[in-house]
Amino acid sequence: MATERLFKDDARDEKGERARMASFIGGMAIADLVKTTLGPKGMDKILQSTGRGHSVTVTNDGATILKSLHIDNPAAKVMVDISKVQDDEVGDGTTSVVVLAGELLREAEKLVAMKIHPMTIISGKSKIHPMTIISGYRMAAECARNALEQRVWDNKANSESFRSDLMNIAMTTLSSKILAQDKQHFALLAVDAVMRLKGSTNLESIQIIKKAGGSLKDSFLDEGFILDKKIGVGQPKRIENAKILVANTAMDTDKIKIYGARVRVDSMAKVAEIETAEKDKMRKKVQKIIAHGINCFVNRQLIYNFPEELFADSGILAIEHADFDGIERLALVTGGEIASTFDNPESVKLGHCKLIEEIMIGEDKLIHFSGVEMGQACTIVLRGASFHVLDEAERSLHDALCVLSQTVQDSRVILGGGWPEMLMAKQVDELARRTPGKKSLAIDAFAHALRAIPTIIADNAGLDSADLVAQLRADHEEEDTKTGIDVITGAVGNMEKLGIFESFKVKQAVLLSATEAAEMILRVDEIISCAPRKREDRM
Repeated sequence: MATERLFKDDARDEKGERARMASFIGGMAIADLVKTTLGPKGMDKILQSTGRGHSVTVTNDGATILKSLHIDNPAAKVMVDISKVQDDEVGDGTTSVVVLAGELLREAEKLVAMKIHPMTIISGKSKIHPMTIISGYRMAAECARNALEQRVWDNKANSESFRSDLMNIAMTTLSSKILAQDKQHFALLAVDAVMRLKGSTNLESIQIIKKAGGSLKDSFLDEGFILDKKIGVGQPKRIENAKILVANTAMDTDKIKIYGARVRVDSMAKVAEIETAEKDKMRKKVQKIIAHGINCFVNRQLIYNFPEELFADSGILAIEHADFDGIERLALVTGGEIASTFDNPESVKLGHCKLIEEIMIGEDKLIHFSGVEMGQACTIVLRGASFHVLDEAERSLHDALCVLSQTVQDSRVILGGGWPEMLMAKQVDELARRTPGKKSLAIDAFAHALRAIPTIIADNAGLDSADLVAQLRADHEEEDTKTGIDVITGAVGNMEKLGIFESFKVKQAVLLSATEAAEMILRVDEIISCAPRKREDRM
């Protein structure tokens, strides 16, 4: 049976060189797309949706850019996935991982196409097999990782030095973001918030609220929890030693709502009777809630006027329509649980805080919970000129918080600014010289790909990358050098003195994820696109 008849009519099958080239081109195209956003002088991209409203996002975050793309090439989808995983795992390095994987593929493409001299192989047609390249890449990645591990330091035992390291890591992370101008201020906010977590990586207890107005410098950290809601009319504006019941229940049934049914009555008095029955039912429900001995009731759903009035009469603060994310976090930080039935008060866990009061941020009123049960809870309030600025500021700050929380767990620190890549490239070069056979070509190519990172950082800053990388290479021949690219002065500089530090965990994740992604794409020798499902004719 002929292979072309194996698949349905619309299915496509690409084999051998053609499939490999399609994979290489897809991976490199994605890397080239985000390449210009790398480094402190990287540029932003505007992403415009085609949906209703044509919403616009301005960002230089690799994961955010790639998440927004609709991609057809399967190898390009692998690149998007490693960026997402990097974002979920460590929060930063989403662009670096894609660019490094793209450079590894670029080098692999040259090797695959490289012909060996006819005197070595009689036919003269033999090329380096992808599995040889993969084997060389694995050896190089292991060598690079060991080189980094030997040059890390760990100041966790000394709290003052460790806090200084965290500040430097936060400032390095924020240098390539919209917050670069105020990086000292935001690094301090991020470090304070993460230090309150006491070693936990659960960022749920750090809430970020965005309020347009003012400038980015007006952003601040508030101890406690802020709920973006107003206190209703006639309700207490301040409650001390609050007992909070967090609920997700319907409080809007004091009017007739019988869906899909018709009620026939012969007089308005009967309608009034039904309404009275509904009100009695609601009154009983409110009494059950009050019986819990609470003085604050927060509901996920609407609270109609009648139950709100009953709560106000009992001196209970009732907050309606707190979004689900809001009540989940509120329940977490106050130590309560979300309830939906109220028949057994003893089985409901209430939340506690020392003070609930109304505060003003800009023109808006919000509800502030201070002295919450979960001591590490805090809220970062971001101010900014527009919602686009605030959205990008939130993404930038979230990256910094993720990196810091991971660094608190794995406290090993390395220098930044292209120093790690040059260090790894030097060790990988030495390994290539010691390795016999074709593998040495793959190991050498790995070193080239590593050196491409500082080259791109320099190019994006408008500097002479060839000169700077050559100078770096010469400096790294000396033992214990701390030289990297200082894009502010446009020259090489001492990374330790400049305070350009990175988390070892982030750099390790970039190295290993990029190598694995390149390895996966290199293994491909056939791409089969299934035929689309046809609509059945139901006429």
